Amino acid sequence: MNDGTYTAVVDRFEEDLAVLLLEADGETVAERVLERERLPDAGRHVDAVLTVEVEDGEVVDLAYEPSATTDRADAAQSRFDRLSRRPPSAEAGSTDEESGGSGSEEEESDDDETDDDGTDDDGTDGTASGGDGTDAP
Repeated sequence: MNDGTYTAVVDRFEEDLAVLLLEADGETVAERVLERERLPDAGRHVDAVLTVEVEDGEVVDLAYEPSATTDRADAAQSRFDRLSRRPPSAEAGSTDEESGGSGSEEEESDDDETDDDGTDDDGTDGTASGGDGTDAP
C-alpha cells in the first residue's frame, strides 16, 4: 500500500481491536487493524468515517469526519428507502394488492353476488321491493 491520505471506515470491532477499511477513489484498497483506543473518541463506532495518514504501510494519524459519517449514513438510508418502495417484478408473482392494483374483479362489486340459495348475503332476494319487481319508494 502506498503512503498517503485515505478515507477509512470503521467496519467492525473485535474485542479491543478496530477493523478499518481504507478507501481510495471510492474503492476499498486495504484493511488495517488498530487498537480501539487509537481511534478518536467520537469515531469509536461502526461506520465512523475517518481520514487516515499512512506511512510505511502503518496508520500514523487519524481524524474523525463527522459530516462524512452523517452523509454516508443518510445515503445508505436513502438507498434502503428507495429499494423498499420498489414495486415487485411481475416475475416474482406479485398480486394486484402488492402492485397497487384494486384487487380481483370479485372484490370490485359484491352487490350483484348471491349466495348458493339465490339470496343476497342479508337473506333477501336482492330486490328493493321485496320481490315483486318494482322499486319501493
